[in-house]
This record gives sequence, C-alpha cells and structure tokens, in this order.
Amino acid sequence: MIPANIRRRRATDLDGCVAALAEVHRVDRYPLNWPAEPHRWLREPHPARAWVAVDADAAIVGHVAVHRVPDPADGPPTRPTAEVARLFVSPAARGWALGSALLARARQWASARGTDLVLDVASSDAAAAALYERTGWRCTGTSTASWTAPDGSPVPLRHYTLRSDAAPAIAERRRASRAAASRSSGGSSTSTS
Repeated sequence: MIPANIRRRRATDLDGCVAALAEVHRVDRYPLNWPAEPHRWLREPHPARAWVAVDADAAIVGHVAVHRVPDPADGPPTRPTAEVARLFVSPAARGWALGSALLARARQWASARGTDLVLDVASSDAAAAALYERTGWRCTGTSTASWTAPDGSPVPLRHYTLRSDAAPAIAERRRASRAAASRSSGGSSTSTS
C-alpha cells in the first residue's frame, strides 16, 4: 500500500511542491537547470491537470502534471495528446511506488479523454527511463533539447509515448456522432463549429 494520498494540486500546494522539488534537485539534479521562478515553472505552461502525492503529515512528497499538446498548425488534426511533465518524488518517499502511482493517475485522466500521452526525459536519467518502460511507455526516438545543461553542453533527450486505450473507441463514437448529425441535417456539409 502507498503511504500517501494522490489528489489534484491546489494553488496552496505550490510552496510544498517547491520545497519537495528543491530536495529532488539537490539529490537527483532534476530539473537539470534550477528554474529562476520555481512556482511559475510548476504552473506553466498552464496544465490541463496536476496532482500531488501527500503523506500522512500533509507534506507534498510527489507531483505530476499533464499539458495538452495542440494539433500541428500546418497539418491535419492528430489524435488528442497531452505531455506528462514535472514528475518528481521526494527522496524521503522513495520506495513507496509513488512515481508509478502518479503516472497511473495521469494515464487514468488521459484514458477517460481518449488522449495519448507523451514525455521527454534526459537520456542520462536512467532511473526515469526504467520507470517509464516498466509502466508501459514506448521510446519513440531521441533528439537534442533546445536548452542546455548548466555547463552549456547539449542535453540529449529520449521521447516516450503511451497510447490511450480509450482513444479508438472515443474516435469511433465521434465519427458515429458526426455521421448521425450529417444524416439528420440532410447530408449538409456545412460546419457550425
């Protein structure tokens, strides 16, 4: 059993999130570059949803957020996608399976919306990559980050994807709904959205 409760993040949780993040950064160097405004870093880009893990003493011991990924401006719409971001677990709470539990919460949110999940991780973070692969994520490629390490060196990234199990069923319901709407409007192709 996980000795922590996972719930939606509240605005009043940000100080506790920053304190936990500072400890993670000290021990694990995540984030690789400490943000100038850590409260803002946790809030932006505006997440579709964020959750915290809270221990029995009401201390924040973990965090994860999901951010919607917009369709490409120059191409056709894609499957709904969100990025998992700002995932961390306090060193004091390691061994409680909170990383897996926080990822499962994000996955539950995505499945309910027929949304695929993506994330990037520094290639040097073997523990994070192992967690993602152990929980069903698939590495889809590598690239170099647009930002650099504290010493100015490039940061290689690994890209992961987790497809929503619900996406095909939701897409089929949307197609059926559009077809029914088209039949009821006499087959007009005029869009009202």
